[in-house]
This record gives sequence, structure tokens and C-alpha cells, in this order.
Amino acid sequence: MTTMTEASVREFKMPDVGEGLTEAEILKWYVQPGDTVTDGQVVCEVETAKAAVELPIPYDGVVRELRFAEGTTVDVGTAIITVDVSGGAAPAAEPAPAAAPVPAAEPEEKPQARQPVLVGYGVAASSTKRRPRKGTEPTAAETAVQAAVQRELNGHGHAVAAQPAPEAPAVERARPLAKPPVRKLAKDLGVDLATVTPSGPEGVITREDVHAAVAAAPAAGPVAVPEQAPAVPAAAPVASYDGPRETRVPIKGVRKATAAAMVGSAFTAPHVTEFVTVDVTRTMKLVEELKQDKDLQGLRVNPLLLIAKALLVAIKRNPDVNASWDEANQEIVLKHYVNLGIAAATPRGLIVPNIKDAHAKTLPQLAESLGELVATARDGRTSPGAMQGGTVTITNVGVFGIDTGTPILNPGEAAILAVGAIKLQPWVHKGKVKPRQLTTLALSFDHRLVDGELGSKVLADIAAILEQPKRLITWG
Repeated sequence: MTTMTEASVREFKMPDVGEGLTEAEILKWYVQPGDTVTDGQVVCEVETAKAAVELPIPYDGVVRELRFAEGTTVDVGTAIITVDVSGGAAPAAEPAPAAAPVPAAEPEEKPQARQPVLVGYGVAASSTKRRPRKGTEPTAAETAVQAAVQRELNGHGHAVAAQPAPEAPAVERARPLAKPPVRKLAKDLGVDLATVTPSGPEGVITREDVHAAVAAAPAAGPVAVPEQAPAVPAAAPVASYDGPRETRVPIKGVRKATAAAMVGSAFTAPHVTEFVTVDVTRTMKLVEELKQDKDLQGLRVNPLLLIAKALLVAIKRNPDVNASWDEANQEIVLKHYVNLGIAAATPRGLIVPNIKDAHAKTLPQLAESLGELVATARDGRTSPGAMQGGTVTITNVGVFGIDTGTPILNPGEAAILAVGAIKLQPWVHKGKVKPRQLTTLALSFDHRLVDGELGSKVLADIAAILEQPKRLITWG
């Protein structure tokens, strides 16, 4: 019997997929003991305090052990999976029969360089290809699995526990290449990625490929029509008083990080909030006009886009609001760039990804960035980097029908703007009471950095632009 040496076993440790993260929860394993894995193959999905991330394995081999079950929170740096990289078969009661030769490796197909996809890990460079699977010659790992299963059926031996069917390794190797948001889109649309023809670099499936596959599908089966969806989401939780009197939910992941950050912000920065009610009738008309603009076709054009642009213009006119307080060095840090945060409610909790260098973007570029940010957040695939380095934030409570609120500052920022619901209400316009589109804005700011005058100027500028959006041209 061949003995597996410990030197041939590699441990894959939980990486720090963000900056300074200390732990992550294992959400799902994509492999099991006995599966063959290749360099760059995703083996599991984990949730950090900031986002859900898929982890690729950085070497080839056969999975020997999964150290933790799904739902377990693991410290960064702890080994989570072991892989036999010796090139041998998966562990079995007896050695594999010698009748099945292992195809010789082709040297020209060995990877020459690796491009990082996470900190410290990577996939094969673009000039390399994965070795094609031989249809008639099973690998040593497959031979061992088949032999173990056959012995179990014949009663002559014991198959390895938790061994998958022989086809499992092949399924993993044939996993289509696509980014997490694209996988989520395909799942929502009922598209099998294995049937999609990729158009991206190195065979990566894009959103356009998925939509093309939907358009090309035969119309024989029923198709979901968005207009037929119920007004109230079917997944909305409904309280039931017939069961247990209490349910305890562990505080972890995004919710745990958000809670700690909000407590720190509320009791560190002295908050002040100011309010203003704004007639946004002209802004709403401009939104409808922009939707017809050929330069904005296919982009996310809505009131939030113009509110974001108005905030950027107000910051340009009052740059001191775009700052942070450095307690350790007793300094005020003035930011000469704007990373605009947009608060987003996701199934994992509230997150605040930001649009990098939003101050330098044109309106079409800002619309494109806003659309990408929202789509990625809804898919639950916002990267940790997208939530770092924000300088000012917008939270749109109006989407829930709320008039306004007193938002808590995102840690490290000096201001946050809350946008209330836009409603048709009576308003005095040109000396007469008329129905007008109104909203209430609330600006919370750190009173160590922003005094009442500066905060009032910023809020007044935003209101003035939304009342007369032509000011975007003269002020912007």
C-alpha cells in the first residue's frame, strides 16, 4: 500500500480578502474530499464583515479534508482545506490498478505566471490553457474512486467516506468562467451557464452573453413576465405568533460590522442634522428629458443621479465639508477628491459602497457607475475595496416612502445626506398654491469639522440646484 507523505499535503488558509479583516464565515463549499481541483478553481464562498467572496485554490491536487463545516466562522490565517498535491490518487483502501495509465503532462501547458484575483492568490496567465480532459483515459484519481466504489458493491472492501460520484471532479473542472454577479443574473433568469457561449477575454461569460442566451431560448416554455409580479414581495417576512415566543439570531458578518461602526460613529463624532424641504418639480422634469437623451440610453437615470450630482457641485463650492478628523495626529484631513458612498440595503445588511473619484465623472459616467454599484450590491457581490475610502455618503430613505431621517455618519466621513420620498403636495409657487413635487433633505455632519454655517451652505446649495437644475451648468 502506498503511503501518502505529509510533504505532499498543502494547507489552504483563510486569506484576508479585505484590509485588516480578522475572520470570515464559510457560506458554501463547492468541493468535497476526493474531488480534483485545479489552480484558480473556486472551492468555497465566504462572508466577511464587508462582503461575500469566492475563494480560488492556488494549486492543483486532490482534496483531502475540509477542516470546517458551512456556517463556521474562521479566523484569518487558519487552514480551512487540505489538498494532496503529489499528483497521486485520492485516498483509498488499496492502490489503484496499474492498467489505467496516467496521461503524461504536456510541458507547454504549464502556467508561466499568475495574475492575482485575491490577496496572495491567482489564476493562470492568459497565455496558458487548462489541459483538455481525455475522454477515454481516466485519471489516477478517477481510477481510485471507481475501484473503491466497485469494492463497496462487491463487498470486498470499504469505499472512502464521503467520496463523490466519479463524474464530480469533471464537473468542477468544466465549471464555466463567470464573475459572481453574472452567475447571480444567470440563476435569476434560469440560464445554465454551461450552455452560454462566452465572449469575454479568456472565455469569461459576460452579462451580455447571459441576456443573449435568454433571447435565443425557444419560446415553447412559460416565460416570467415582470409586470405579473405581485405588488408585495413574496419573500417579505410575516410575523407569526403561533410558534416559539422568541428567536435568537447570531450577530455576525455585515450586520456585526455595521453595528460596531455605527456605535463608534454615534459616540465619537458630535452629530448635527439640518433639514430643508425642496420643490423638485423641475428636477423631475429634467429626469424625464434625460431618459430620452441618446448619450444616456441604457444607463441608470433617476432623481438620485441628479441629487448625487447636486451634492458633488455643493462640495466643489464648499470643499471643507469633504474632510475627516484624525484623532491620533490631531489633524483635519481635507480630501481633494470625492469617493461618493451610496447606502444600499442588501440581504446581508446595510452596506455603503462608494463611487471612486466621483467628482471627476461626467453625468453619463456617474450614471454608469451608479448603475453598476446598485446592481453589484443587489447581487450581494460588492467587493471589500468598494466599501473603503469613502469621503461623503447619500442614503435614500425615500425609496421606503419615508419623508426624511437623521442619518448617522459613515465612520471617517464628515457628512451624510438623507433623501426623503418625493411626493406631490400643495406648495406656494409664483404666489399661488399649486401641486408640486416636494422632498425633504437632511444633512448630518460632524460638528468638530463642520460648523452650522458650512453645513447650512452645503444643504442650501443642494436645495438650490434641485429647485433650479440649470444651476448644474453654471455652478458645476
